[in-house]
Amino acid sequence: MQKRIICITVINEHSVLARISGLFAGRGYNIDSLTVAPLPDSNLSRITIATRGDEKILEQIIKQLHKVIPVLNVVENYEIITQEIVLIKFENNEKIGTISALINASGGKIVSWSEKNIIYSVSGESHNIKSLVQSLRNFMPKEIIRSGVVAIEK
Repeated sequence: MQKRIICITVINEHSVLARISGLFAGRGYNIDSLTVAPLPDSNLSRITIATRGDEKILEQIIKQLHKVIPVLNVVENYEIITQEIVLIKFENNEKIGTISALINASGGKIVSWSEKNIIYSVSGESHNIKSLVQSLRNFMPKEIIRSGVVAIEK
């Protein structure tokens, strides 16, 4: 099984996401993460899918994606830059200084704070986000929310 990032440019119309995700479901493959956003000043959207699978089936999915009518472009190579965002909420207590130091070392920042809670945001490559989250679990975060992967060609 390989990890694959697939970036798809589509015409922004109803049911296109259902058709694309149906290709994966029809072959029994899970989508690890999915992000969709409109492209500025156009009627297009960018769909980024992170998935895992065997080479033969993934090649079939990519060939099928090219045949879906509102799909304009499919990019799935290893020459892409990926980023992910994580939001992590902690109780504002005596451990917050250590937590802040770890977050700052990872390039993160505080995005919200109150007497009760502090919420941090960190962006980076998925494997770095995963390592940070594992490190911070010892500090008992109240909530962890990860975005899907976004990608752009080099």
